[in-house]
Amino acid sequence: MQKTIKALQAEKYLSKEEIAAHLDGVEYIIMAAPTTRDNPRTPIHFTIFLNTSDEIPHDIQEAIIGKFVQQYKMTNIVDVFSKLDAVAFAETNLDSVMPMHLFKDEDKTELENTTMHIIDFEADAEGFGEVKAGSTGWSYSYDS
Repeated sequence: MQKTIKALQAEKYLSKEEIAAHLDGVEYIIMAAPTTRDNPRTPIHFTIFLNTSDEIPHDIQEAIIGKFVQQYKMTNIVDVFSKLDAVAFAETNLDSVMPMHLFKDEDKTELENTTMHIIDFEADAEGFGEVKAGSTGWSYSYDS
């Protein structure tokens, strides 16, 4: 039986111009959500949105993943993918704008978006008790 997790409702999607202004000074966004898999090997689905549309060499991608693993004390990392893809942004009932990885072609054509480097994987991590209890959240990191 698959877990049912209440989805956040998008109230408004940002335009390309609003996305560009919103990302000004953003280094990355990290999003954590409970896994939706049956019998998961790990409890948390992480998505890291790097504010770049540049191709990142594979060895640099691995170093970036390593930085996050160390910083957030992540363990049991599985099903990693790391690539450029489309990202839309939505206003919800939460304080900050929600990033949304658009993996369906129809979403990419229907929603205004930008290209970002996305690192997506599942893992366990200390300090993510709210996510393990069923909440989804994200945090923005800004350039110094």
